[in-house]
Amino acid sequence: MLEIGSLVDGKYRILREIGHGGMSIVYMAINEKVNKTWAIKEVRRDGVIDYESVKQGLIVETDLLKKLKHAHLPSIVDVIENEDTFLIVMDYIEGNSLEKTLLEYGAQSQENVINWAKQLCDVLGYLHSRTPAIIYRDLKPANIMLKPDGNIMVIDFGTAREYKEKNLADTTCLGTVGYAAPEQFGGKGQTDGRTDIYCLGATLYHLVTGLNPSEPPYEIKPIREVNPMLMEGLEKIIQKCTQRNPEQRYQSCAEMLYDLEHIEQGNTFIKKQKIKMGAFITTAACSLLLCVSGISLNVMASQMATDNYENFINDAGKQPDYNEKINLYKQAVAVPNKSGEKDAYIGLIQCYRDNNNEHVFTTDEQAELTRLIKNNKENLMSNPQNYAEVCFETGKLIWYYYSYGNSQDNQITRMITAVDWFDDAYRNCDDNFPYKNMVEVYRDIGMFYRDININIVEASDKGIYKPFFENLKELLERVGSDEAESDMVRLELYEICRSALQQYATKFRGEDISQNELIAMHNQITAYVEKMYKALPESRTIDIENQGRDVQLLVSTYNLLSSTLESIQLAYSSQKEL
Repeated sequence: MLEIGSLVDGKYRILREIGHGGMSIVYMAINEKVNKTWAIKEVRRDGVIDYESVKQGLIVETDLLKKLKHAHLPSIVDVIENEDTFLIVMDYIEGNSLEKTLLEYGAQSQENVINWAKQLCDVLGYLHSRTPAIIYRDLKPANIMLKPDGNIMVIDFGTAREYKEKNLADTTCLGTVGYAAPEQFGGKGQTDGRTDIYCLGATLYHLVTGLNPSEPPYEIKPIREVNPMLMEGLEKIIQKCTQRNPEQRYQSCAEMLYDLEHIEQGNTFIKKQKIKMGAFITTAACSLLLCVSGISLNVMASQMATDNYENFINDAGKQPDYNEKINLYKQAVAVPNKSGEKDAYIGLIQCYRDNNNEHVFTTDEQAELTRLIKNNKENLMSNPQNYAEVCFETGKLIWYYYSYGNSQDNQITRMITAVDWFDDAYRNCDDNFPYKNMVEVYRDIGMFYRDININIVEASDKGIYKPFFENLKELLERVGSDEAESDMVRLELYEICRSALQQYATKFRGEDISQNELIAMHNQITAYVEKMYKALPESRTIDIENQGRDVQLLVSTYNLLSSTLESIQLAYSSQKEL
């Protein structure tokens, strides 16, 4: 096993274990030189019986992934091999597998499942369109990662293969019973794109019903027998995907995607509309008679919903118990006709932020908040300004407080994760939105860190450092001078700016930013940090390991101030051309 804290290949610092299987362990690592987080998959010779065979399989997997470039697929960046271990360095994917999501929350909403199905059709269609086509063969919830932004990533290409035109059957039977198509077992023919479509249908069945097809009674029945509230259109799509005969399934992912995008339409939909029209004509007279009483009932129901909503909000504000407070805000969100109001979401966000002195927004809390917002997005979007504000506050919560099981060393990752929330806020707010400028600043800083490594590799980073510096100044001016902001937020902001000064001083100089501007920012950071540091009892600066995140961050930033100043002075004393 790799040791936590060890340095691999001179550049990857191992942070923690994030998963393990029968023959491999996956770690989170960081390339300290470029502040980039990666995942490292380790397979050791002493951990498997047939190491050489396993290694060859991994080589095939990595060679396959190196050829691919898609938003829903991880990238392989490095392969490190020695006598005893085989290491694969790949994109680190924040979030949890859909298998874990099912275990924690049970059956998922059909709206989310349909959205994921569209993404999976897109990525499988991409694989099938390669030359030769790539057949994944093991799609299941465990191999699909749900990211914090609600999008998915397909992982683990250990069973994927390239389609061979003249093969009559696969030489190896691979897949997971329950999700795998019949042709994957028993010499029933070569797997092709329709095999993946079967696996996708079985996966959707599990997600929307909560019933695992790989467990007894090993069946995929019509989903509305499990939950009559589910859509008939989704039931038909899943049934068509999971036909035993490949000829009776969708013949391509594009064909399936079309049905997903038109799931509300079709013969059943048209028939329902005709029935509704007939019912309307025959009951028009009755409706007229009931109109007055109906209006009265609607008014009463609306007022009752408003009263209930306000009661939940008020009670949550007075409730000292964290869990009860969270529950009251969730009940407010669930009030009929009120899920589009912003107050309950904003209250929930504040509750997560102010939970305790650890200043940590956990992955479970993030998953719950994301689910509530995504499930009610349509209602929130009835007032785009409300939706924009909820996205803005969620982005800030992630930016400053989000933890991936390790509250340290994840500042860059938090900023990158928050980008989509700020981007959504920016796209849905108008010029009257009071935080529009701040939304843009947060978004652009996050995008800088998200794209900087690629820009450097492709030598396309010229001209991006000056706007980045201006955004840092703007954020420092707005947040740093806001007395309503917490010390934790200010410390995070000052550390972001300090780190940028140290890491990019030479780049700033290359884009005509003066040394005085960098020194001025450094002085502003120093004044605040030194004041906070001097207010600490000496015992807290010595026993740093047992202090909270705020104290650890303060001490770390304080200790790096002098080296940051040296980096600035060195950058401007050098006459070397950039």
